[in-house]
Amino acid sequence: MKSLHDQLANYAAYHRDARNIATHFVGIPMIVLAVVTLLSRPWVAVAMPGSTHTLALSPALLCALASAAYYLRLDLRLGLLMSLLLAAALQVGHQLTVLPTGAWLGWGLGLFFVGWVFQFVGHYWEGRKPAFVDDLIGLIIGPLFVVTEALFMLGLLPTLRQRIEAQVGPVRRGGSSALSA
Repeated sequence: MKSLHDQLANYAAYHRDARNIATHFVGIPMIVLAVVTLLSRPWVAVAMPGSTHTLALSPALLCALASAAYYLRLDLRLGLLMSLLLAAALQVGHQLTVLPTGAWLGWGLGLFFVGWVFQFVGHYWEGRKPAFVDDLIGLIIGPLFVVTEALFMLGLLPTLRQRIEAQVGPVRRGGSSALSA
């Protein structure tokens, strides 16, 4: 398994234009929420031992657990943060499952479609194809990339940022994007 730095540097090589990164701040969360929403049906309520609470067991939960385990293997702190974000997405996705089927599908498919429009506009500006075209692992690294870019913008993880930029170069501040790493 590649290291956190290796995964992020490989993904970052496809994302050096600040406008592309900005579109990813919108598109990737939409796509994650769409996938979680669409995979939240069907679900089964599973009683929690020693509690009056139940757990909504769904394909979305299983995918989120597998993703969280992967993120935790890459980095404990980022893995915990990603796990919390996935838990929030699961909560929203589960709430959307109670809508009538048409509304549930509308939200899920609508978020998915619009999220990908943002992605492809960003890659048009970048002048480069999306990372997942060359390596499917890019589909799971994308959400982690967005989170780490947000942390970089907050001045956190400077060593990781410097290592990635030393390997793939700094973000190009093209266009009128206010979001630049």
